[in-house]
Amino acid sequence: MSVEKIIEEEKQGQSLITEQVNNNHKKLFIESYGCQMNMNDSEIVASILAKEGYNTTQNLEEADLVLVNTCSIRDKAEQTIRKRLQKYNRVKLKKNRKMKIGVLGCMAERLKTKFLEEEKMLDLVVGPDAYRDLPNLVKEIESGRDAVNVLLSKEETYADVSPVRLNSNGVSAFVSITRGCDNMCTFCVVPFTRGRERSRDPQSIIKEIRDLKDQNFKEVTLLGQNVDSYVWYGGGLKKDFDKASEIAKATAVDFASLLDMCATAFPKIRFRSFTSNPQDMSLDVLHVTAKHDNICKYIHLPIQSGSTKVLNRMNRQHTREEYIELIDNIRKIIPECAISQDIITGFCGETEEDHKETLSLMEYVKYDYGYMFAYSERPGTLAAKKFEDDIPLEVKKRRLAEVIALQREHSHVRTKAFVGKTMEVLIEGTSKKSDQHWKGRNTQNTVAIFPKTGNETLGDFVMVKINDCTSATLLGTVVNRE
Repeated sequence: MSVEKIIEEEKQGQSLITEQVNNNHKKLFIESYGCQMNMNDSEIVASILAKEGYNTTQNLEEADLVLVNTCSIRDKAEQTIRKRLQKYNRVKLKKNRKMKIGVLGCMAERLKTKFLEEEKMLDLVVGPDAYRDLPNLVKEIESGRDAVNVLLSKEETYADVSPVRLNSNGVSAFVSITRGCDNMCTFCVVPFTRGRERSRDPQSIIKEIRDLKDQNFKEVTLLGQNVDSYVWYGGGLKKDFDKASEIAKATAVDFASLLDMCATAFPKIRFRSFTSNPQDMSLDVLHVTAKHDNICKYIHLPIQSGSTKVLNRMNRQHTREEYIELIDNIRKIIPECAISQDIITGFCGETEEDHKETLSLMEYVKYDYGYMFAYSERPGTLAAKKFEDDIPLEVKKRRLAEVIALQREHSHVRTKAFVGKTMEVLIEGTSKKSDQHWKGRNTQNTVAIFPKTGNETLGDFVMVKINDCTSATLLGTVVNRE
């Protein structure tokens, strides 16, 4: 089939979805918590249910079906979900007794039928690989029966589903390229809730980005639990790549190739990716990032701990020294690159010396920003089975406070370095604090706020002179391009 024929059929499919949405009469209320993959999955769910007569609504009380897409990465996230379920049920009892309520995502996969048996406030439980089964499951609950599907898949990537862009700013969008994770970090539930790694056909990725381009989107974030593990060799799990034929291996597309392909095919779209894994990031990815102006100079590179001893206990497949070597390569190949982190404080057996090693690594890297949490044991993980959660809560919190304070200091150093410079910023919307100001991000993913002049509009790339900053935000004014 020719490329032109593929594009034409894709447009016809989009027209059919639009017609279905306009004729839909049932209401879907969907909330997402956790990572960007969950946000993108909710868009896939909305697309699947649009074909079943559901339009999305932001009014909880009028919804026929309420879904919450959940995260299990930390206990706090699960507690938030339980509070939301309690609210949904209060609304159901007072306002809309016909309302059906369901849980999607990682928490659904982890707790499975416990939700139905013990919580007594759900009709539907659906894991991340079972969204195609939603039409059948919805029919079950509409007939008065509970419905559960939490089966994991070796193939599912939803490559042929065109997501409904929920709460979109019309400028930035997510495109998933891989699903699952093989890394088996001892603190993490993702391998158990999302299954093994498998990658998506690059042509289906290009088709989705082309559709976003036609809708005038200006930025695409390529998503995966570990984007650096992306490899397409004709389909199948990443773990089976070594068993593939020599021809399949020779023609395989890895993440560096995919990134190069996307940036070359769509020079007017800005590309980001999330999340990277230190053990899998290749120098080829760094060189491709440096090569293309439209690949953002920003890498999220989780470290979790600065101590090799703790990294080993976490089953992270790299040492402190190897991570520092990767940081040095990033600084050398992409000097202007911003780097952010994930850090967990108080992991099992973490000593005060281990904690100091984390602080010293932060001093070495001086991250632009980060995501920092105290360790919370997750049932079913290898850490929960193998190690004692032996760090007192007050010690975890004190170490976390020290990490956060140091990160704020470094963030301010990084943002101050932009003051006096002029840089390209993509306008993503109006500032929350002032309708007279725009907000946007530069290539390093730093937020910039600047006055509206009347000559620019949403989705424009503009040059902004940075005059001042806070620890997290740049303050500037629009200037003419030279």
